[in-house]
Amino acid sequence: MGDHNQPFLSVSGDPECAPVHDDSVVDDALHRPQGSSKSKLLLAVFSGIFVVCLILAGGYDKSGVIKIHQLEGGDEMGVGPIEMPAGSATTRPSLSRGKSAGVSEKANLSPQQLLGGGEGSGDGLSEDFPWNNSMLSWQRTAFHFQPEKNWMNDPNGPLFYKGWYHFFYQYNPNAAVWGDIVWGHAVSRDLIHWLHLPLAMVADQWYDVQGVWTGSATILPDGKVMMLYTGSTNESVQVQNLAYPADHDDPLLLDWVKHPGNPVLVPPPGIHHKDFRDPTTAWQTSEGKWRITIGSKVNKTGIALIYDTDDFVNFELKDGFLHGVPGTGMWECVDFYPVAVAGGDGLDTSANGAGVRHVVKASLDDDRHDYYAIGTYDEEAGKWYPDNPAIDVGIGIRYDYGIFYASKTFFDQSKQRRILWGWIGEWDSEAADVRKGWASLQGMPRTVVLDTKTGSNLLQWPVEESESLRLRSKEFKNVVAKPGAVVPIKLEAATQVCELEHWCFWRMQLDIVAELELDKEAVDRVVESDEEFKCSSSSSKGAAHRGALGPFGLLVLSEETLSEQTPVYFYVVKGKNATLRTYFCADQSRSSLANDVNKQIYGSSVPVLKGEKFRVRMLVDHSIIESFAQGGRSVITSRVYPTKAIYGAARLFLFNNATEAGVTASIKVWQMNSAFIRPFPNL
Repeated sequence: MGDHNQPFLSVSGDPECAPVHDDSVVDDALHRPQGSSKSKLLLAVFSGIFVVCLILAGGYDKSGVIKIHQLEGGDEMGVGPIEMPAGSATTRPSLSRGKSAGVSEKANLSPQQLLGGGEGSGDGLSEDFPWNNSMLSWQRTAFHFQPEKNWMNDPNGPLFYKGWYHFFYQYNPNAAVWGDIVWGHAVSRDLIHWLHLPLAMVADQWYDVQGVWTGSATILPDGKVMMLYTGSTNESVQVQNLAYPADHDDPLLLDWVKHPGNPVLVPPPGIHHKDFRDPTTAWQTSEGKWRITIGSKVNKTGIALIYDTDDFVNFELKDGFLHGVPGTGMWECVDFYPVAVAGGDGLDTSANGAGVRHVVKASLDDDRHDYYAIGTYDEEAGKWYPDNPAIDVGIGIRYDYGIFYASKTFFDQSKQRRILWGWIGEWDSEAADVRKGWASLQGMPRTVVLDTKTGSNLLQWPVEESESLRLRSKEFKNVVAKPGAVVPIKLEAATQVCELEHWCFWRMQLDIVAELELDKEAVDRVVESDEEFKCSSSSSKGAAHRGALGPFGLLVLSEETLSEQTPVYFYVVKGKNATLRTYFCADQSRSSLANDVNKQIYGSSVPVLKGEKFRVRMLVDHSIIESFAQGGRSVITSRVYPTKAIYGAARLFLFNNATEAGVTASIKVWQMNSAFIRPFPNL
């Protein structure tokens, strides 16, 4: 324990990085019961001031409706007003959606359903938190793709066509819950700013009347587009259908024609009629045929069926399947694509041969996570073999260790790169989504390449266009955090307050890049340990669990007194022969005072190679935090729902909860602009 009469940190010449907590206080703050009397008093004072400001600004009318005003530019800022009766009640859904239809559970489950009422889910789960309009309005993101309202889930058929990036997605045009699924459609020049187009396909045929579900686009050598998608028939049979643009000369691809001979594929013998979905982008074989895979299962073995076709209408089922893994259950949204052994550019989906490896990815219906593995593709046999069976699909590496599902890649021929989209669901209550009028968003599009240093990992990184949103920045060099310290990273001068709205946004739309180093001499002194660490272990207590060499990292979307905080951090274990094993984690257990949201602890081990510093990049956009460790070797996406650490109350801290080693950090923080996302004009 430290000397309470002396600061634990002194950064010469930089008063903006002064310590505020010593090792005893940080441990207490990380364990602190939420809703202390002091916190309640501060919340009451803040709430009173906020209500007075609303009244003076005309933000509260006689009907009892609170109106959250937009920044100048209106919808461009992505925080449009929400109008709801003040204090209206919320209730959780009593019935789940999805499974009965033979698809993945798409409803937002209560914490009890998600966690079984286990540790980390909060207390008092039978009661709903009294959300107000200000809190709910804050949750809407500013630079992540979302429709204007209602429910969205899986990304569908992304492609680059005649100068436009096209993004299709599962969409409910009628409500903020799963159901009535059709295809939404938006276009962009840069993957950042989006224009909403009319619905691309609706459920208007017997073969898709119960849902126009997930599909993929294939661009033929002559430039024509073929779109295969799953439809749920009037008898709930999953079938594959073909659609194509009515006018291939139309760069916006506004109108789509469903093939008159649909469905083009039905479940083969031995496959259940509700276990046959999500066709991939096709790739060309050496014989000139087109080949696709479709997700399924046999008993508890997840499989990828494989088909060949000449015309996308007539298909031949190949013997066996591309790959399968026992015990992994239903494979949804299967993806299959090549990566260059040398790294660098992405590859067209049909690339094969020397210098090429192949990735198989599956979204597991049983646990709602996306797993991938790298291996070898045998075209003649129609088989794929993992490089390391111990980390095969579904039992090894995940794209993302947080909330990220039903992902899909496409080859961007304009920039020779492979881009990954992923659905980021809500982990609050469905009732809250209904109240705010929308649910779900898409992650920032990511480039995907092979990690040439490990050979077993992919590197995911936000597309370079994301940097165009960066505005002003602030840099903090060589910030020292001794064991037990929490250091504020002040993003504006101490005399400035959140009087203007752009200062509020400075604290909740951020791009953060940090490099951290442990004190080498301290690491050398630490004795070897046989500790079995796991980020999500109930015994770990998240960022409050103190080890010799961790945890250390950043507290984002934190309230001044740390009553709400979301730590994103590294944890290092020194094992036999002085080998260091590193874990990358995100702790949501203290992210919100609300008791009706999911607050899990995520993470996994991450390779940190000799000579590498601990590196992380974080995109913070209101209620989403995307964290990329070691250049994208490991990624964690978090959805957080703070009640106090919002608007101008949000803070950023460096913390070190290790017991034996100090940390030195260099941090650069950019304010991020809002993306322009609105309807296409004059349509």
